[in-house]
Amino acid sequence: MTVGGFAMMNFLDKAHSFAKPGYSRWMVPPAALAVHICIGQAYAFSVFNKPMSQLLGITVAGPGDWSITALGWIFSIAIVFLGLSAAFGGAWVERVGPRKAMFTSALLFGGGLLIASGGVALHQLWIVYLGYGVVGGCGLGIGYISPVSTLIKWFPDRPGLATGCAIMGFGGGALIGAPLAVSLMKHYSSATDTGVMLTMLTMGIIYLCFMMIGPTIVRAPAPGWAPAGYVAPTAVDETRSMITVHNVTANQAIKTPQFWLLWGVLFLNVTAGIGVLGQASLMIQEMFPARFPHDTAIAVAASAAAASGFVGLLSIFNMLGRISWASASDFLGRKKTYAIFFLLGIVLYALVPWTGKTHNLLLFVIFYLIILSMYGGGFATIPAYLRDVFGTLQVGAIHGRLLTAWSAAGIAGPFLVNYIRQYQLDQGVAKADAYSVTMYIMAGLLVVGFFCNLAMKPLNESHYASVGEVEALA
Repeated sequence: MTVGGFAMMNFLDKAHSFAKPGYSRWMVPPAALAVHICIGQAYAFSVFNKPMSQLLGITVAGPGDWSITALGWIFSIAIVFLGLSAAFGGAWVERVGPRKAMFTSALLFGGGLLIASGGVALHQLWIVYLGYGVVGGCGLGIGYISPVSTLIKWFPDRPGLATGCAIMGFGGGALIGAPLAVSLMKHYSSATDTGVMLTMLTMGIIYLCFMMIGPTIVRAPAPGWAPAGYVAPTAVDETRSMITVHNVTANQAIKTPQFWLLWGVLFLNVTAGIGVLGQASLMIQEMFPARFPHDTAIAVAASAAAASGFVGLLSIFNMLGRISWASASDFLGRKKTYAIFFLLGIVLYALVPWTGKTHNLLLFVIFYLIILSMYGGGFATIPAYLRDVFGTLQVGAIHGRLLTAWSAAGIAGPFLVNYIRQYQLDQGVAKADAYSVTMYIMAGLLVVGFFCNLAMKPLNESHYASVGEVEALA
């Protein structure tokens, strides 16, 4: 290995990543944001679906082109591997520290796009699955959890605000990724090329470089560091607010009922949100046909543009909800914040069919903006909830294992919305009414989630890590 190689490994090593006196903890959220805003491009991957289905036909799908159904698996595979890599790689992230984890994430996510571009060039879909789905998906998972533990240790006084700042980037990544991809494809396209291959190649390089900001500026707090004036919670606080003064290992955490209750909390909140997020454009057009006419080509284009604007607005509230709700949880408490998510969500989901029946488009939009803000807020609040219950020792690893709930919800939510809608249509239900049953089911899921959250209580002391375990893992 070269001298430069040794220098790089030393730089990435956890032992060399502790902050020196004078380092500002406010440098850590931008480092996390640099990673999350890039991997958040996953939410915008659908912009590639249509042009990738016309790689051979160019303007229309030709013989041998990939189907939209087959292309839909790319995102699904990426989300599955996000959950798996976060679950199995969480302990490794804790062990090697934030620098090496962020560096690895950049290589995997950027490299996944580069591999996928090769699959497009060779017209081999399995290579795209491998590149963006498997390799890129692992980059998503490692990148998603890489800053969480570090942020929580830097901000013991405001863990919700800290994690919300980072995870906000993941929710807003599509706002950059979508127009960037569209602009690049337009630039690279020609009469014989859709521009997808060069767009993925360019984006892979751009994201790889930008994500390197994270490991360059991130630092871990020195052992025993605490912000000026910070007073650690006491046993009295633990009983009142569930903020523990103890630590639990990741292996022990999954043996507790609290872990599985929080798994259910995240799964049910995400299932409800992700299901409607994926069908938001179609839903608003079918529930309000008078506002979104399709009687002429111009009307179709205008309706599609308006629906696209609605989806963009949802993305903004998804992003803003991550920092606003997570920050609010620092004052309200995590359990109360999730209680609001579920109770308010139950009411709003149950009222969505009524907005369609009364043709009240304004209330429909307002309800969905609030729903999507709580969907994003749930993602950003859960790391702080885990820190409250299990301590800071291996919170990143515990968070990684909990994210399997996201993978499961990524399958369950769209399945419920798509298949129930189709069943309703097959039974002769009008398109405008085909979502009513789905919304009531989502409200029912949130009722279950409310009781999962209600059942949360401080851990039994038998689960606490010993002094020796804490010292060995610190």
